[in-house]
Amino acid sequence: MRAPLLQRVDAWLRQALPGLLTLLLVLFSVAPLRLPDYAAVTPGLVLISVFYWTVHRPDLFRPWHACVLGLLDDVLSGGALGVNAMVLVLVHWSVVAQHRFFVGKGFALVWGAFGVVAPLAIALTAMLSLLAARVLPDPAVVLVQALLTVALYPPVAWVLGRAQRLFLAGR
Repeated sequence: MRAPLLQRVDAWLRQALPGLLTLLLVLFSVAPLRLPDYAAVTPGLVLISVFYWTVHRPDLFRPWHACVLGLLDDVLSGGALGVNAMVLVLVHWSVVAQHRFFVGKGFALVWGAFGVVAPLAIALTAMLSLLAARVLPDPAVVLVQALLTVALYPPVAWVLGRAQRLFLAGR
């Protein structure tokens, strides 16, 4: 007997949770905030989400999620098309390649790994944007963005972890 429609929708939404939450962060990251110079140093919230879900639920967050969400981020932010998509797929790939390293490790180690991955990803994004748009980013801005992204990992990971425990427990 087939599962009732609501059970199937519930199961689909639970499986789509990592992608949907990352989509919300894409939308939030391009929302106009009335803070001076915020647009230049917007933290990599999408990068945080891609890293978090790839570490904790790679079965529910696939490379195509990173690619599609990166393309959407490029379109909405006005960045060079494909740059964020490529960097997020590379981050996904690098985390999956080292997934054994992350299994069963504590938060401090995962955050430390993110502290290495995030600045590299942000620097790569800046270099690819330089090649695509021929605009040299200010190194101080890139540094501030990287530091802000690493500093925001704990609260964003906490929210994503709460969602994971609430909606994906036992799955």
